[in-house]
Amino acid sequence: MRAALLALLLMAGSAEAAQRVYEGDEAAALRCANMMALTGVMLNRAGLMGEQEKDVLIGISVLILERHVGGTWAQKKRAMETMRDRRDVDATLLDYQRNAPRCLRRFPIN
Repeated sequence: MRAALLALLLMAGSAEAAQRVYEGDEAAALRCANMMALTGVMLNRAGLMGEQEKDVLIGISVLILERHVGGTWAQKKRAMETMRDRRDVDATLLDYQRNAPRCLRRFPIN
């Protein structure tokens, strides 16, 4: 009986952890990371950016996530997927044009 109860509590705890909500600076860092990664991938697919440049933007995204966003990688990945699904590509590319330098100042990677 105790083992079953403990298992239920552990599952509930892990479900709560998976449902992490990001706010404030962490949410802004997620938006910047998403913007960098998605821009690199989309411009590369369109033939407007090489593999190396795409990899640099993805690397910047990873560093922003590592240094400025709390939680597990699974939580961060889920948050990035959610953000990607909520924003269309055009809005993300426009966001990149307007805000990429500001993101790097606000969330330094080196």
